[in-house]
Amino acid sequence: MVRLAALAVLAFALHLLFAWAEGYILENEQGWTMPGFLVVALLIYAVLIAIPFVPGIEIGLMVLAAGGGDIAPFVWLATASGLTMAYMVGCKVPYRWLHRILLDLHLTRACRMLEEFETLSPPERAGFIAAQLPGRYLDWIVHYRYLHLAVLINVPGNSIIGGGGGIAFVSGLSGVFRAPLAVLTLFAATAPVPLTIWLFGWSLT
Repeated sequence: MVRLAALAVLAFALHLLFAWAEGYILENEQGWTMPGFLVVALLIYAVLIAIPFVPGIEIGLMVLAAGGGDIAPFVWLATASGLTMAYMVGCKVPYRWLHRILLDLHLTRACRMLEEFETLSPPERAGFIAAQLPGRYLDWIVHYRYLHLAVLINVPGNSIIGGGGGIAFVSGLSGVFRAPLAVLTLFAATAPVPLTIWLFGWSLT
């Protein structure tokens, strides 16, 4: 309840900020600066959503409520771009950094698993992950991993398991996703809500 209340207050504050900025810019005949203001706001949003454990869906809805349905396509592009950035960072993070963190936490078993995991090819990594799942019939989770990536990105409250940024980051870190398909999945998964709001002219305020 406290988190929901904080998000509601932040959404209202963002709405007031957008309204004030728009009024100030138009009153001072500086309407040409409005696109720049929106670009800066969306860039900040894209960076925020790329950070693990940040509630991406909630922030995206707040930006839509503050800026209105007209900016929905840009919110979609910012959301997908931020998650893509998190995925790409995950692809580039050296495993030795993660290994050092696990050693500092005295997670020696996890270190041994990581050492074995690092030597595997992408298909072998998928099989390795499937073998760690409880039960014999859960390998479909790995088999349909792109679908499950899209589902996890859209699950409300996914900040508990890392948020959209954390999920995308770990997906890149795992090495079991092909980059073009992963990026396409992120863009497709984040499209329905903002594009529906834009096409039907809905308002969140």
